[in-house]
Amino acid sequence: MKVSMRVDYGIRVLVDLAQAEGVAQTSEIAHRQGIPEPYLDQILTVLRKAGFITSKRGPQGGHVLARDPSQVSVAEVMAALGNPPSLRCLEQPADCARSTLCVQRDVWRQIDEATQKLLAAISIGEMAHQQERRHEAGMYYI
Repeated sequence: MKVSMRVDYGIRVLVDLAQAEGVAQTSEIAHRQGIPEPYLDQILTVLRKAGFITSKRGPQGGHVLARDPSQVSVAEVMAALGNPPSLRCLEQPADCARSTLCVQRDVWRQIDEATQKLLAAISIGEMAHQQERRHEAGMYYI
C-alpha cells in the first residue's frame, strides 16, 4: 500500500497535537515534525475543514484537536486527506477484461477488507500513546 506524503504528514500532525499540551503553533509543529511550513499550512487547512482540528489566529493562536484523539481513526484521516487505501482492480473492475473470472481479485478483496478494518481500528490516540512510550524508552537517565 502506498501512503502519500500528505497522509503521512497529516497523521504525524494529529499525533503531535494529541501529545501537545494546549495550543500548538504552526511553526512549532513544523519544527518538531520536519514539515515545510507552507505545506503544513495546506494540510492544516484540510484537517480543519474535515473537523479534526480547530485553529485560532493571533499571537496566542495555534491549533488544537477538535475531537478526542481516541475517536479519530487512521482510516478517517486518510479519507479526508484524499488517499483512502484501495486497489484499482476492486474500484475499477471495468478496466480489466478478466475481472469477473479473476481468482486474484478475491484475494485482493480480502486484503483490502483486512486493511480497511485495521486502519479503522487504529486511533490517533493509540498512536500518540505508542509514540510517548517509544520516546520514554529511548530516554537515558543518570
